Amino acid sequence: MAENSLKEKAISQFYAELNKLGQNGEYERALKTANKIIGVAPHDKLAFHCKIVCLIQLNKFEEAIQLLNKKSEYASLLIFEKAYCHYRINQHGEALQVLEKCPDVNEDYRIKELKAQVLYRLEKYNEAYALYKEIVKYSDDDYEDERNTNMSAALLYSKESEVDIDDLRDNTYELCFNKACMLISRELYAEAEKKLKQCEKMCREMLEEDEASEEEIDIELALIRIQLAYVFQKQGRLKEAQQMYSTNLKLKLEDIALTAVASNNTVCINKDQNLFDSKKKMKIALNDALKNKLPSESRKYIALNNAIFTHYINQTEQCEKLCKQLDEHWPDLQLHTTVLRSVSLFKANKIREAIDILEQFKTTNEGHELFIKLAVAQYYLIQGEKLKACKVMENLGANTYKPAIIGALTTIYLALGEEAVALNVFEKSVDWYKKNKVKGDLTHMWRQAAEFHIRNGHAKVAANSLEELLRTNSDDKKILAQLVLALSQFDEKRALALSNDLPSVGELSEGLDLESIQNAQISAISIKKSPSSTKQDSQPGTPSEGLDEPKKKHRKKKKGKLPKNCDLSQPPDPERWLPRYERTGYRKKRDRRAKDVIKGSQGTASGQADQYDFSFKNVDQDAESSPVEPSPRGHSNYQKKQQKKKNKRR
Repeated sequence: MAENSLKEKAISQFYAELNKLGQNGEYERALKTANKIIGVAPHDKLAFHCKIVCLIQLNKFEEAIQLLNKKSEYASLLIFEKAYCHYRINQHGEALQVLEKCPDVNEDYRIKELKAQVLYRLEKYNEAYALYKEIVKYSDDDYEDERNTNMSAALLYSKESEVDIDDLRDNTYELCFNKACMLISRELYAEAEKKLKQCEKMCREMLEEDEASEEEIDIELALIRIQLAYVFQKQGRLKEAQQMYSTNLKLKLEDIALTAVASNNTVCINKDQNLFDSKKKMKIALNDALKNKLPSESRKYIALNNAIFTHYINQTEQCEKLCKQLDEHWPDLQLHTTVLRSVSLFKANKIREAIDILEQFKTTNEGHELFIKLAVAQYYLIQGEKLKACKVMENLGANTYKPAIIGALTTIYLALGEEAVALNVFEKSVDWYKKNKVKGDLTHMWRQAAEFHIRNGHAKVAANSLEELLRTNSDDKKILAQLVLALSQFDEKRALALSNDLPSVGELSEGLDLESIQNAQISAISIKKSPSSTKQDSQPGTPSEGLDEPKKKHRKKKKGKLPKNCDLSQPPDPERWLPRYERTGYRKKRDRRAKDVIKGSQGTASGQADQYDFSFKNVDQDAESSPVEPSPRGHSNYQKKQQKKKNKRR
């Protein structure tokens, strides 16, 4: 009895110490205390539970899992803890298996919430969203905003993403960010830009209230700014996007997923430029640790961009290897990898093989026939074989009559000088659209067809195009007028009937001041006829009396006399106006009486003596203007020598 009382007393003391250490967050010491309790009472379930919690708090998840596997009798009591440990070491499949074994999974909201997060990590977004929706509906605590944030993240990828975006909450910056992501997924980039700027403002205000430093604020805002840069990139504002990516990559970001995304997007902007920079960025984007940080969709496109980058740096074998890996892991990228292989062969001047790869893919994948044929046509155009490209585009079936392809065909035929063939293409397209009664906005195509036929004098075909155009634009009087002009060449009765719908001259002239227009026309004609008036108007200071003065007679200039023996076949001497002693061929006679001529070294002219006479120069000359500064001592010696020479002459 005495021993039992001592044990109970020791256990109670240990529990008091354990409680105190847990409240202070001293989990290392708390773990030792829990081991002491287990040493005294090996079957104490509460002490074992405390030990597992301490291991979790110390991030020793694998050790906790090993301990739970050994003590199988406690496994049913600590399902949440075991599943959480698997979740934290990215073993999401094992975590889900443990959670599904729990009998009261629908009653314990801790387990339900963990299961929703595990489903999200496993990319089962529909199930995760449904579970979060249920949790948010029935829970009432301080974590409502966090649950709503997770629910909106699952909603973004789920099939139920067609909800009304205006109904989503955005009272926190996390919810506001998720709402912006929803707008991006629907390609509403202008609205997403506004929402992200609002999100950035909310985040900054919150961090400033918490007295965070500017560096901490920039790191926290990096996620929002990189997403904003992506919006700029999708809008075609590449310079702004690239600048924003580079600014945020200079920060000390702890999130490797965010760094990888920004690096990958920078490589996309660089394309075949700045390859050295792209190589470093791509290495960051291919970090192995991203497997559990990024969704598979993002990792898929990073891998594809890496294959495209190897094509840019001419690593053909590596590109082929990466394409095979992409086909194995992501079969839906087979179109991209096939085109990439074909482009690599085309770049190596293996044109026939490049086309064969595309043709082979087309036979097994009928859904991409249009894309493949247009790629083949592009190859022919690059090679300058325009007629072959036209034949490919003319054999596209119903796709041949798409406005863009019709425009390409007519442009190529007109460039080749085949106006008749281009006219035939338009005629076929008009007949096909009339026969099949295709719906859609074809205004631009009909307008182009009508103008083309009018220019080439084919009134009947032009009338057909204008009639189709008039069906969708019945209020356009310009089209009606063009149709009347076209019909007047072969169907006068119908042209006359349609002309009744044209506005009368009175309606067109309503609101116009005819007198002012007529006066303006008369004044314009008079100005053209009298150029003197324009001169007078251009000089406001000229008096009006000058208009009546008689014109001065200009005397004719007399032709100059040519010198004797002038040869007009030869060009005149450019130095003919210079004195003889200044001409290049003049030799000056040497004056032998001049004894004091300064003689320089061989090859130096006598006129350069002053250049080398340092007696005239300032000693304090600036160093920049004379690279080698002469010493003052050289000046005095040179002057003495000159004085001796003068004395001898005397």
